[in-house]
Amino acid sequence: MTYRGRFAPSPTGPLHFGSLVSALASWLDARAHRGSWLVRIEDIDGPRTIPGAAEDILATLERFGMHADEPPLWQSRRTARYRQALEQLQAGGLVYPCGCTRKEIADSLLHAHARNTTLAYPGTCRSGLHGKPARAWRLRVPDGDAAAITFEDRWQGPQTQNLATEVGDFVLRRADDQWAYQLAVVVDDADAGITHIVRGADLMDSTARQIYLQRCLGVPTPAYLHVPVVTNERGEKLSKQNGAKALNTGEPLAALSAAARHLGLELNTAAEQPTLESFYAAATAAWATQMGVR
Repeated sequence: MTYRGRFAPSPTGPLHFGSLVSALASWLDARAHRGSWLVRIEDIDGPRTIPGAAEDILATLERFGMHADEPPLWQSRRTARYRQALEQLQAGGLVYPCGCTRKEIADSLLHAHARNTTLAYPGTCRSGLHGKPARAWRLRVPDGDAAAITFEDRWQGPQTQNLATEVGDFVLRRADDQWAYQLAVVVDDADAGITHIVRGADLMDSTARQIYLQRCLGVPTPAYLHVPVVTNERGEKLSKQNGAKALNTGEPLAALSAAARHLGLELNTAAEQPTLESFYAAATAAWATQMGVR
């Protein structure tokens, strides 16, 4: 199997240190496996996309010495493929229209919590819209034992999530006509032949949904690895939403060295004045040792 990995940033702002950790981990894993590393711009969420942010992200990756092996892919140019995937699921009877508003869903979850039952989407529209207009499309998840999705994470170990009790039927096309992340990422990874996904542990919760959707679409399931997220002084995930600062592109080695430390890498650099080339050589070797890559 030829290794194909990817880094998939959302252009909602410039790259910050948390993003760099994920980018570096995915880059090192691809290089340690002597595989290909791709970049995908996840700009499918139009309202959150900031003009110029994607170009800034690509320029920052280049400045930091992480060069993709193929031209970047843009989700906003692939809406026809997402529509084809939804039509495939519709033909198989695996999805249904949902007329619930956010408030109705929130109210139903509050009632469920009061009864000490599931906090997952309760399947209100599974049996029909009951006179409500269709707002979104949901994927019907299995019930019983089939709802438990188990996978082996290369960093976090064995994982299991029960889609029926922990998630419920999830959205593939939103009420605002935007394509949902879960559908777009599964279609994109399959079409690009991605074999290994390396990303932050904040996306761990999405993995079971994506594996189930891969099964529904009949596409392969990649190997997963979720690295520890970077947090701020309040213990919150470092993100653009809570004020994460843009990377200083003038000092890439300092930021890269800090990212390597966050990943637990012990670098053996002989150079007194390290360069990007010597850093990546040492970091790739350290990653291969730490992850048992031969």
